[in-house]
Amino acid sequence: MATKDAPPRWDRKMQQRLARGEAAALGELYDRFGSLVHSLAHRVLGDETAADGITREVFAHVWEHPDTYDPKQGTLRSWVAALTHRLAVQRLRATETAALAQGGQGTTEELERKVRRASVAARADYIVTSMPAPLRAALELAYFQRRDYRQTAVDLGVTEDEARRRLRLGLQLLSTAHDAGAPPGAGGGA
Repeated sequence: MATKDAPPRWDRKMQQRLARGEAAALGELYDRFGSLVHSLAHRVLGDETAADGITREVFAHVWEHPDTYDPKQGTLRSWVAALTHRLAVQRLRATETAALAQGGQGTTEELERKVRRASVAARADYIVTSMPAPLRAALELAYFQRRDYRQTAVDLGVTEDEARRRLRLGLQLLSTAHDAGAPPGAGGGA
């Protein structure tokens, strides 16, 4: 597993290729992260058209400013997710503020609560999709199929202790969704 000091080789190479202006690199980056970017933006904004716009903005920013990614701060995936999150929250705040200014219902405090809820939901989605497959599988069995740890152990073919460990770790990761307003590893100048 990569450490903070040694980002994945693919991330470093991709940044170098983008910095050289390789259009194929942008296509590969989009193929790898396009659905992540769109789904995070949609989760925050709740609007397909707005999510499409944020997706375009994110990849335009990456293309125009590949040097703003700092591999020492985390993975390229986390940086792209953090950038998406930041732009989507800015868009949500701007559109909701404009609606309030035009006589819409609600208060500034309600707007901030809405932004916070959308931010936490997007962060939780990101955490679930980014966690290791064994943890995600255990949580999906427990949550969606209402399995207890014993049934989860049987379904996954692991010991009960291992099933409890996976569920505990998965829930600990998910609990961090409330700790901050951006996806994990959100450094790197995003």
